[in-house]
Amino acid sequence: MAKCDFCKKSIPRGTGKIYVKKDGKVLDFCSTKCEKNMIGLKRKARTTKWTGEYQAVKKGIKQ
Repeated sequence: MAKCDFCKKSIPRGTGKIYVKKDGKVLDFCSTKCEKNMIGLKRKARTTKWTGEYQAVKKGIKQ
């Protein structure tokens, strides 16, 4: 199973989107929401509250 490159959620087989950049790097997204946040709005997953990476950083700081 692939993981979303923005929110780190696992993507079920047969769903999601694949985005290929000009340099050949392949990005997997679970939804259009994740794709728009990363590519269109150029947001970082660490600062977006609903992502898994934000939650991991938040837990690490509290402990």
